[in-house]
Amino acid sequence: MISKDIGIDLGTANVLIYIKGKGIVLDEPSIVALETDTKKVIAVGKEAAEMIGRTPGKVKAIRPMKDGVIADFEITEIMLNAFIKKIKAKRLFGRPRVLICCPTNITPVERNAIKEAAERTGARRVYIEEEPKVAAIGSGLDISKPTGNMVLDIGGGTTDIAVLSLNDIVSSASIKMAGNAFDQAIISYIKSKYHLLIGEKTAEDIKINFTNVNNPDKKKKLEVKGRNLLTGLPDTIEINQTETKEALKECVDKIVRETTGVFEETPPELAGDIVEKGIILTGGGSLLRGLAEVLEASLKVPVLTAESPLTCVVEGTGVLLDKRKELEEDQY
Repeated sequence: MISKDIGIDLGTANVLIYIKGKGIVLDEPSIVALETDTKKVIAVGKEAAEMIGRTPGKVKAIRPMKDGVIADFEITEIMLNAFIKKIKAKRLFGRPRVLICCPTNITPVERNAIKEAAERTGARRVYIEEEPKVAAIGSGLDISKPTGNMVLDIGGGTTDIAVLSLNDIVSSASIKMAGNAFDQAIISYIKSKYHLLIGEKTAEDIKINFTNVNNPDKKKKLEVKGRNLLTGLPDTIEINQTETKEALKECVDKIVRETTGVFEETPPELAGDIVEKGIILTGGGSLLRGLAEVLEASLKVPVLTAESPLTCVVEGTGVLLDKRKELEEDQY
């Protein structure tokens, strides 16, 4: 059997898998649906995502990844196995080398948990790389030179902020403020202001298709359906774009503060490079309408969104897997 290399973006919201020579072969939600009594797996990925908020009591849709790290080791292993089986990686490639990406601030214990989960799926060798570094490479930045590059990778569970030079991270921060936190902020705002409880999928839809955190239009309105907490009955309310900006203000402000903090730890010469070249936004959270403009106005630095923000990390694994020597040296 031919041994191939596999890159995995093991995200809180989605898992993406890259196979050397084939490109991105899987992009599915990081969700497993199982029976709570028997622990029997009902569905994984897209099928499981469709069950969120719609399952009977004995079936639960679980996100085994939380804030970019493994929250449930057993379920993560089941999920990885299901995805690798789906792309037929074991049958086609024997025991592949696997590169997995993780946030910058994970502990050695969390790092080992990710590594062990991959090894149990049949990997011959597992490499762990930090997400912002891989995202920078995947977005097309050349981080090998002695110049400053800055990346904000806003995923589902974490926002990773990093300044890179000479193939390494110079200063960085990782905060648990990203796409899922945006959803929860919208849920909390509507619950507090309108006594209406909405689900995660509804909040995500509001975030993706309606929200503008920079230049909201008060006249632009949206009907939102949920359960009235006062009557216990189904109800419909109307919100405007200004309200969604207000709902996400604390989230956006925290990302601005943390990015400023990383700048403060950056050597002046590299900071000067970034002022000239700009900051690159990657990850699904970077698609929040108006976010780039808010960051640019607050930081006084050009902010650019990567060409393919959703796939930068997994595409970066492909580039690194081609550089075998550099990848192996980086693990020590």
